Amino acid sequence: MLDAKVRDFLDEKRFAVLATINKNGAPQQTVMWYELQGERIMMNTAEGRVKAGNLRRDPRVSICVEDGYRFVTITGRIELNEDREQALADIHSLAVRYHGKSKADEMLDGFRKDTRVTLYMSIDNVVTNGF
Repeated sequence: MLDAKVRDFLDEKRFAVLATINKNGAPQQTVMWYELQGERIMMNTAEGRVKAGNLRRDPRVSICVEDGYRFVTITGRIELNEDREQALADIHSLAVRYHGKSKADEMLDGFRKDTRVTLYMSIDNVVTNGF
């Protein structure tokens, strides 16, 4: 579903804006670290945040990754992985992607204080501009 140019764009270090659906139907948006993993997007959050509750109630989401007028918008559904060790490994992997290994290793103690949850997003629909 993603062509090579879009994959290359998503593989660059960028931020995704994740939209979930609040109880009242209003959108809730959060800037997220992400990683393209084959045919899904991996993200991670701390338990207790609004998005985690929203996703348990309604797994439908959208992300937008932009670079000016060049952007990718993806809609899909989230599968939550609440395995603590996997979630810690995933947030560490994301920290390495965004900050490098040594800084990510320093950040790990802080992540261990949270109960982490990994978000696996399906890629159901893709809209692009500028490719």
